[in-house]
Amino acid sequence: MSAGPINERNQDATIYVGALDEKVTENVLWELMVQAGPVTSVNMPKDRVTANHQGFGFVEFMGEENADYTIKILNMIKLFGKPIKVNIASAHEKNMDVGANIFVGNLDSEVDEKLLYDTFSAFGVILQVPKIMRDPETGNSKGFAFINFASFEASDMLWKR
Repeated sequence: MSAGPINERNQDATIYVGALDEKVTENVLWELMVQAGPVTSVNMPKDRVTANHQGFGFVEFMGEENADYTIKILNMIKLFGKPIKVNIASAHEKNMDVGANIFVGNLDSEVDEKLLYDTFSAFGVILQVPKIMRDPETGNSKGFAFINFASFEASDMLWKR
């Protein structure tokens, strides 16, 4: 369902869809979005380790007006019981499509975002604060996190050390 490389897509007609439940597939997202307008492509970046989607995706429509309409009518609707975020795709969100997102597991409960940032920034530029996955009720760490590097080279440096 993906089109060509992200820079060949019509960026003005592309939306970001976030806060997606793990049960959402590209087909489900396509079926939902086509209700608002003609869809050209759906892309849900996958984690290179787990092969699961990362909780967000990009949908390209035939025209910018379709994207604008979709944002107005589908933002915060519930999909599998969770409200989804639908917004225009910004350049920063598109950079996440590169796939330089790494999984860090087996974290001690005392590890925080600052420690991860300080440790992993030695390998390259980090695009955003590391995302430690937490229990929504207690706020306690689930023992794993994601770090989004600006380039594959930075994430690959980890394997060379």
